[in-house]
Amino acid sequence: MTMDFDNKVILVTGGTGSFGQKFIEVLLNRFRPRKVIVFSRDESKQFDMRQRPAFRDNGSLRYFIGDVRDVERLEMAFRDVDYVVHAAALKHVPVAEYNPFECIRTNVHGAENVVTAAIRTGVKHVIALSTDKAANPINLYGASKLASDKIFVAAKWLVGASNRPSFSVVRYGNVIGSRGSVVLHFKELIDEGATSLPITDPRMTRFWITLEQGVDFVLSCFGMMQGGEIFVPKIPSMRVVDVARTMAPNLATHVIGIRPGEKLHEVLITEEDARTTLQLPDRYVIRPMLYGEQRHYHADEKPLPEGFRYASDNNDEWLSASALQAVLPPSLSVSRRLVAE
Repeated sequence: MTMDFDNKVILVTGGTGSFGQKFIEVLLNRFRPRKVIVFSRDESKQFDMRQRPAFRDNGSLRYFIGDVRDVERLEMAFRDVDYVVHAAALKHVPVAEYNPFECIRTNVHGAENVVTAAIRTGVKHVIALSTDKAANPINLYGASKLASDKIFVAAKWLVGASNRPSFSVVRYGNVIGSRGSVVLHFKELIDEGATSLPITDPRMTRFWITLEQGVDFVLSCFGMMQGGEIFVPKIPSMRVVDVARTMAPNLATHVIGIRPGEKLHEVLITEEDARTTLQLPDRYVIRPMLYGEQRHYHADEKPLPEGFRYASDNNDEWLSASALQAVLPPSLSVSRRLVAE
């Protein structure tokens, strides 16, 4: 069930990012919100966003310069806001490894500030975006997002019986075509005339989801959230080498080795998480079990079997080359040209 956002005020932290812009575009196309606040710290990206046809001359949009590290600025932005999507993050693994303090300030302290500001201003619902790297993390980015997840889950008990605001987390895998994605990297190399695409390991697998699918999932979670849970969509896996071959079937690949802080396969639900997770037809829900609270989400829900682990290498659903080609944005779909050559 999707919540009705008509005549509501919605704020998106990191609103100029790939997800933020797509979320706002979909929101404006499907609903008639009273106001949508784009909260981000880069005025150049806000200026560029204003020029896009999807947002140009839209009277319901507000552009708010601010940083999630600044709780006072967040409180000012959150006044009279109904719903918050927290998408702001420092997310590049190598950047986080080299700048650990900056990563912690944005991803962990920023999460605490969002929770604090939402409670103080009376926001109704907050959904925070997470990542597959937060499950059994081996790099600082993943560890910081795990800490962020824990903050939003624990926030349920900060608000007490009123359950307002309610806080939940959405955790999913690699977004096809988002800034920093390997798909975009491959496209740039192809456009530059590369004769071979770099592969860290031919066995490497990843979960894949499109921006619009991610937006749809977040919207659906607003209608289902009770507070403190982590929602995980059922999404397909694909080997990274197969992504490269789909985008450029006539190009060779070469192995460069796994980078520091990188996993061979990603995990969305660990064996430990599985003990408190419900399986629904289209998603999993990791329930908050700090005080043994029981809750239900769907008539067809069921617990997961002992030892269950939702990882990109043991997935029941795999993305075929044709399916990937079908969901690639037109600007990234290059195989037809290369095949013709």
